[in-house]
Amino acid sequence: MNNYKLKIQYDGTNYSGWQIQENANSIQEIITRAINLLVKENINLVGSGRTDAGVHSLGQVANFTCDKELDISRFHYSLNSILPDDISILNIEQVDENFNSRFDAKERVYIYLISKFKSPFYYKYSIYKKYLDIKLLNELSENFLGERDFTSFCRKNSDVKNKICKVNLISWKETKNFYLFYISANRFLYGMVRTIIGTLFRVSGMKEGRSELLKIFEARNRETAGEAVEAKGLFLYNIKY
Repeated sequence: MNNYKLKIQYDGTNYSGWQIQENANSIQEIITRAINLLVKENINLVGSGRTDAGVHSLGQVANFTCDKELDISRFHYSLNSILPDDISILNIEQVDENFNSRFDAKERVYIYLISKFKSPFYYKYSIYKKYLDIKLLNELSENFLGERDFTSFCRKNSDVKNKICKVNLISWKETKNFYLFYISANRFLYGMVRTIIGTLFRVSGMKEGRSELLKIFEARNRETAGEAVEAKGLFLYNIKY
C-alpha cells in the first residue's frame, strides 16, 4: 500500500471546517473528492487535526493510502488544477506506510492575526484592535504554559473526554501593522485557541487578571471564560513530527 503525505493551505472563510460533516462544505471532503477522481479509488484522507469553521491553514498536514503508485509531480499538478482557488496543495511526498498525520504529530502551532488599523485588505483574515498591551498579555499568557486541564476553554458540547493539553509556547508580538499571537501545544480542543485569546482580552482589563485566570482554570466551566474571538484571524501554522 502506498502512503502519501500532503501539506495544505486553505482559506477557511467559506467552509464548515476541516472535518467532513453532513450537509456542510468541508475542506476534507473537497480534497477527498478530488483525489478519488484522480486515483479512481475511494481513499481516506486523514488530517493532522480539525480546524473549526472559518479557520484558515498555512500548514495543515494530511495523508492517504492507495493501491496505485503515483507519479507525484503529475499528480500534484493535476490535484491543484481541480481544487478550488481557496485550497492549495503545497507539497506531496511518499512516506512510510505506517505514517499517520494525526497520531504521529508531536506538536501543533497556531497563530492569530490582529490588525492595528481598519483595512479593506486585512478584514477577512484578522480582527481590528488599535491598541494592545503586549507586555501585559505576555505576562498573563504564562499561566497557560505546561500541562493543564482546559475544560473552561473549549466548547461545552465537545465530545472529547480528556481535556488535558500541554502548551509548549505561547507569546504575543508586535509589528508595524499587526499584533501576532502564537501558541503551540501537543493538542488543542474545539474552540480552545479563540477562547484563550478572548479570555486574555477580558482579564487584561482587570486589576487582578492573573487571579481571575486561575479561577477560570479551577472552575472547569466554559461559562467562566471569555467570549471566543472571531475565527477569521486564526491560522493553523505548522505541524511538527
